[in-house]
Amino acid sequence: MPIDMEEGLKAIANDKRLQILSWLKDPTAHFRPQVDGDLVKDGVCGQFIAEKLDVSQPTASEHLRILTDAGFLGAKKIKQWVFYKRQEKAIAAFKAMVRSEI
Repeated sequence: MPIDMEEGLKAIANDKRLQILSWLKDPTAHFRPQVDGDLVKDGVCGQFIAEKLDVSQPTASEHLRILTDAGFLGAKKIKQWVFYKRQEKAIAAFKAMVRSEI
């Protein structure tokens, strides 16, 4: 599903959300190994992202929800945890859309 321009711009108009997207480009370089879920295949646990951002779990969850709702991240639940992974095709399409508008 294509990312809405306004929703996408709002999602990336925050330094912490841009940082999350950057870290998730190469999760093994930025996060320690997880007990459940593969960092690359399944994504990174929301708790790990909250710890790395140095924010509370609810604050991190709100950033992750905004990125997920915009289409930049996919969420996958394993046991009681939610894992987040970049949606590369959607991100590439959004970048192309922004370039065509400028």
